[in-house]
Amino acid sequence: MDALDLNLLLALDALLDTNSVTEAARRLHTSTSAMSRTLTRLREVLDDPLLVRSGRQLVPTPRALELRHDVAVLVEQGRFLLTAREGKGPGRHRDFVVRVGDSVAARLSGPLLAAVSSQLPGVTIRLLAAEDADSALRDGRVDVEVGTIGRTDPETVVQRLFADRWIGAAAAGHPFAAERPTVAAYASAHHLEVSATGRTHGPIDDRLALHGRTRRVLATVPDLSTALFTVTTTDLICPAPEQLSRPARTALGLATFEIPLPLPTPVVAMAWHPRNTADAGHRALRDLITTVLRDTPTLPEEDLVAASTSA
Repeated sequence: MDALDLNLLLALDALLDTNSVTEAARRLHTSTSAMSRTLTRLREVLDDPLLVRSGRQLVPTPRALELRHDVAVLVEQGRFLLTAREGKGPGRHRDFVVRVGDSVAARLSGPLLAAVSSQLPGVTIRLLAAEDADSALRDGRVDVEVGTIGRTDPETVVQRLFADRWIGAAAAGHPFAAERPTVAAYASAHHLEVSATGRTHGPIDDRLALHGRTRRVLATVPDLSTALFTVTTTDLICPAPEQLSRPARTALGLATFEIPLPLPTPVVAMAWHPRNTADAGHRALRDLITTVLRDTPTLPEEDLVAASTSA
């Protein structure tokens, strides 16, 4: 590496393009004497005179003519690699893999794909279901993850987007739609739990236990969408994130009610590997995800503090 001087490549390109020590020096903002010394060094390195005098001009040798195109291409590639291309990178054809948490998918997918189609027409998005924490971001198998991200992997950048709150969802004719239930009434209702693993116990049960009560979970389903479809035709109730589930609830005509228990605040975040932080295309995608999800109204700050304290 001690013998490698890439400035020689720039000088050679200028000399071969201008056939003039003076013009090459002017192009590279250096002195004629310095460029003359560089030409001497290039002649030694390449073992060829490169430019020889013909009357009052310098003309290229056959070796110089042979090198001219390749040197120009290398210099241009170097400039391309080392120049920030703001506004060019995001629009080029690329594929991104976005892993989305179940509760976020319905809220994110439609608006995000519409925004990508409009603003990043060269980009293809592959949305994957969330999985347990693994090395997908680090290994490059996933570009962005969006959801309730709890890990603090030092190799992962996590950006908080917004906080939601839990509400109850039920069919339009359910009694809870007309009157907020008491803790006793809520505990005695028929419950549906969202759990990818079939687990029936959660924060709701912990809060009910503080009141000396238990509930009966009649069934579990693996995702929020299935849960919302299920309650439309049954007397079951299920918890749902208020903002994230709003489009689906509206489409299904579901009723909502306040759960009479303080529950942990669900926080939606976005994660990626730091090697992608400065990438223009990746940054453009993150900006769209942020815009789409932050258009979701957030809780007032005092409500967030109260919810976090009660949780």
